[in-house]
Amino acid sequence: MEATLDLVVPILAATLRVAAPLILAALAGLFAERSGVVDVGLEGKMLFAAFAAAATAAVTGSAWAGLGAAILASSALALIHAFACVTLRGSQVVSGMAINVLAAGLSATLALAWFRQGGQTPPLTGAARFAPIPLPGAEWIAEVPLLGRLLVGVVGGHAMPVYVAFALVPLAAFVLWRTRFGLRLRACGENPGAVDAAGVSVARLRYAGVLIAGVLCGIAGAAISTAQGAQFSPEMTAGRGFIALAALIVANWKPWPVLWTCLGFGLLDAVAIRLQGVPVPGLGVPFPVQAIQALPYVLTVILLAGFVGRATAPRAAGVPYVKER
Repeated sequence: MEATLDLVVPILAATLRVAAPLILAALAGLFAERSGVVDVGLEGKMLFAAFAAAATAAVTGSAWAGLGAAILASSALALIHAFACVTLRGSQVVSGMAINVLAAGLSATLALAWFRQGGQTPPLTGAARFAPIPLPGAEWIAEVPLLGRLLVGVVGGHAMPVYVAFALVPLAAFVLWRTRFGLRLRACGENPGAVDAAGVSVARLRYAGVLIAGVLCGIAGAAISTAQGAQFSPEMTAGRGFIALAALIVANWKPWPVLWTCLGFGLLDAVAIRLQGVPVPGLGVPFPVQAIQALPYVLTVILLAGFVGRATAPRAAGVPYVKER
């Protein structure tokens, strides 16, 4: 039993840690697309937020200052996306991809110009990183057979952004399905004409949805560079924004299925990390690192191939709203 726990507990703990940015990014896409704005720029907003968080934390020595900078940076890109898609009624996909390209180039260029470390920020130490938070009463909980080991090893010891990500899932479900704002936001993604006829501004609601997405992407980016990692490096988000979009489609644009789907991706990623250097049974050679790193992306393609035809997107998502006269 102890040997099994020694194997399972680190994998489950890593699953929660890896899944947190995916959950935040998928919830970001959920709010944007429920308002009727397709957001393929999640990757770019996360990447630029990761840079802003690491750069600010490196200069100020405060992870909280880094988090604030990440939210501001991501929100600025979100407002650009909203302006292009809602005000100018431009292509939402083109705008999102432009943000991805802009963030990738601008973050690496600024990091190189400011820190002269090959596009990276200085390593973060001490208060510049979000430290693990021990589970309250861990000493007594650990004495409970089996359950105590799982709670302390799996649930405890994560950084603040991880707990925020999981707490935001029920909050998002409540806001979208139990509040007037959520009802109106979802109506914007389904029938914006009816919302407009009721005297509610479609543009304002869509701006709100995209801006909420920017805030959530900011937290996700900060989690990657100041909690999971200890500095910024170019392209460090490694396609997590696109995986979050895939999780959103598989989850049919609903918060609780988003949680379970992202946990599935996180589990696969955690297992892939664990397999690095482990010999292939019967061959005596390690699993190829490239094949292991490709597993989450292969799963993304497989799931999209199986679910994209069954998923029901908000009917007005991707369609600029033109007020009828």
